[in-house]
Amino acid sequence: VQLVESGGGSVQAGGSLRLSCAASGFTFGHYAIAWFRQTPGREREGVSCINSRDGSTYYGDSVKGRFTISRDHANDTVYLQMNSLKPDDTAVYHCSARYSLSDHAYSLAEEYDAWGRGTQVTVSS
Repeated sequence: VQLVESGGGSVQAGGSLRLSCAASGFTFGHYAIAWFRQTPGREREGVSCINSRDGSTYYGDSVKGRFTISRDHANDTVYLQMNSLKPDDTAVYHCSARYSLSDHAYSLAEEYDAWGRGTQVTVSS
């Protein structure tokens, strides 16, 4: 299982970024995919996830209404569209995967067993 994130960068508050998570080495349609973020000294925070069966999604309270997760089965890629960015969104964003054929949207980091190296997002005020 390999996950490679891209799309991070530096933006001003109110701006947008789209993160990508390119997956390989496994049957993409059989895995739930999630985004987590982490800053030094803080626990890894669940941002969003999307299941494998019907595309059901989960969003953390801090990003609801601003972020949108989607998956492209033709390209084995998951996207995280981030709008109305705030300085508190500054973090390293990791995508993760777990085998699942259910309609459950797994939101906890310990529920995932494959991780990408992350991409830095910096939002300035």
